[in-house]
Amino acid sequence: MTRSDLVDELAARFAQLTHRDAEFAVKTVLDAMSHALVKGHRIEIRGFGSFTINRRPPRVGRNPRSGESVQIPEKRVPHFKPGKALREAVDPGPASAQAAKTA
Repeated sequence: MTRSDLVDELAARFAQLTHRDAEFAVKTVLDAMSHALVKGHRIEIRGFGSFTINRRPPRVGRNPRSGESVQIPEKRVPHFKPGKALREAVDPGPASAQAAKTA
């Protein structure tokens, strides 16, 4: 699902929202999330998952073409961890499939 798909879905579900309002709402939420991550904050959406910033330490890598050692600096990268409800919705697994058979 792309950003424009999300805007279209929001506009379709809520008839009182114009397409422009839905677009503004999606932009506002995503900007707020991005801003929080840039500041180093954790974002938790219950039932969906959490966004955090992981630190990758500096390391020595190799240039594949020349084979020479290259110093790779420290990085901060966004990380998403799905919540339990989302994990179970995506992959019900054998436990819930077994429960569905017995019910």
